[in-house]
Amino acid sequence: MLYGTMKISVGAGLKLTFRPWVEGREHVPAEGPAILASNHLSFCDSFFLPAVLDRKVTFIAKAEYFTTPGIKGKLTAAFFKGVGQLPVDRSGGRGAGEAAIRSGIEVLERGELFGIYPEGTRSPDGRLYRGKPGGLARVALATGAPVLPVAMIDTEKIQPPGKMMPKLMRPGIRIGAPLDFSRYQGMEGDRFILRSVTDEVMYAIMKLSGQEYVDIYATAAKRRLADEAKERAEAEKAERAEKKAWERAEHDREEQDRLERERREDKDGETRAG
Repeated sequence: MLYGTMKISVGAGLKLTFRPWVEGREHVPAEGPAILASNHLSFCDSFFLPAVLDRKVTFIAKAEYFTTPGIKGKLTAAFFKGVGQLPVDRSGGRGAGEAAIRSGIEVLERGELFGIYPEGTRSPDGRLYRGKPGGLARVALATGAPVLPVAMIDTEKIQPPGKMMPKLMRPGIRIGAPLDFSRYQGMEGDRFILRSVTDEVMYAIMKLSGQEYVDIYATAAKRRLADEAKERAEAEKAERAEKKAWERAEHDREEQDRLERERREDKDGETRAG
């Protein structure tokens, strides 16, 4: 009931305001379970994709969105529940991953659509990063549900990380033909199979999105970018300190020269007076 209300209000508002274009909507089954595996460019990806589909799509969201205290926290929790988000505590390492997998399996066993971002986090620079094999592949093999590759287009330009006000422009969504991994049924314990399934999905997403592919995890890329930003900040700080020290030394030299001129002028004055 709540999802339907949010679908009408939020979904209709997004479509009216941003007018997203969609290709491949016919690949989404009218009924039955399916996995929507998408690239992840922006916070708003989880809202645009459900907005353009007739069926409910359930994504996994950070548990903090549902547990923040106060009125604002309750409103946030109600909103995320209303748009079909499932709370998962992702602070517990492997246990958190298992919880996410169980949640995805439960959604699919109900015959619904399950949305997942194989990269595990938003792209830090708009490129497509290596998919994590644990979640997507294990859910797909455990349920036998078809996997639909999805490409979000230009959503990072609407609301870049750290920006509150969205930019009015048309994002795009491309949905590819379903990928069938039934040949690997019962092999979700084989890490090489999990890697193969994930890579096949990521290749399909890359073909749909046209993104440059980077064969490292997005989390590692974010750490590297953070380290580089820290190094730049430290280098700039050191440069500012060096410049300040130089300016202080220059000021001291000018002050010494001024005192020396005054001393000579005083001495010359005494000589003339004598």
